[in-house]
Amino acid sequence: MPTVMITGGTGMIGTALSRHLLQQGYDVIILSRNPLETASVYKSGEQENSFRPSGKIFYAKWDTDKMTIDPQAMAQADHIVHLAGEGVAKKRWTKKRKEEIRLSRTKSSECLFKCLSEQPNKVRSVISASAIGWYGPDNGTPFTEDDPAATDFLGSTCKAWEDSIEKIKVLNKRLVKFRLGIALSNEGGALVEFKKPVRAGVAAILGSGEQIVSWIHIDDLCRAFIHAIETPEMSGVYNLVAPHPTSNKNLTLGIAHSMNGNLFVPMHVPSFLLKLIMGEMSIEVLKSTTVDSSKLQQSGFNFIYTNIGAALKQLVG
Repeated sequence: MPTVMITGGTGMIGTALSRHLLQQGYDVIILSRNPLETASVYKSGEQENSFRPSGKIFYAKWDTDKMTIDPQAMAQADHIVHLAGEGVAKKRWTKKRKEEIRLSRTKSSECLFKCLSEQPNKVRSVISASAIGWYGPDNGTPFTEDDPAATDFLGSTCKAWEDSIEKIKVLNKRLVKFRLGIALSNEGGALVEFKKPVRAGVAAILGSGEQIVSWIHIDDLCRAFIHAIETPEMSGVYNLVAPHPTSNKNLTLGIAHSMNGNLFVPMHVPSFLLKLIMGEMSIEVLKSTTVDSSKLQQSGFNFIYTNIGAALKQLVG
């Protein structure tokens, strides 16, 4: 089976994707600034081995500041999945934090391009993450891949992100860009945050709760990346969201019912309070974004979790 090299492979999505790839017989290379620490392996004799296998997983060093990737890893990779980037929701959006978020995406893309240009490799395709933050608030019809980027922080960041990886195509590498919706997983991300107040018996509905959330189950997300690897006809941009978006209220109450039955109190968190707590980031949690996934389905991909009820039953029920 081919070998897939992953940037950002230690995050929630990268970890889940690695498992899916291994289950299907792929070898996986995780790029890391500290591969020995990541792989929990140490010195062997007098030399450090930065490319040591653990089962079918390999760990290799890269450095986006020095623009370097382990040549042995690059030589072995057949496909690259590009997930690297600072977590958008981890910290308040200060001016410094915004720059960190943007640069973590564009510099890592530039590192990939430089190393693919200069180092011997057999890479056939690059599957890159982007996000539905590309789109602004709902405009009356579901957003498709042809809609322009919003001019706000996330819209401009996603545009810079996609532009930075676009030049990979001049190296005759097939490029697929996925605009990811809100990924639902028990191992991190939005779902874990939604669960926290529910454990205290409160279903915390954000603002009015009517804003539309375009989401994706983590298993479908991973399956879509593998589908892109295995479907050479795919190229360009695809929205990676479930076919049926839901509202924040339905999502919150669905989680609460799955966890506590009827033993919870629905509570709206006022918009002004979210703005005080979250600052500019509150715009995103209060924004309604309905995104269409027809193009991905037309490529032959079939979702397992098409509606939020089925997804929450598997994740929380």
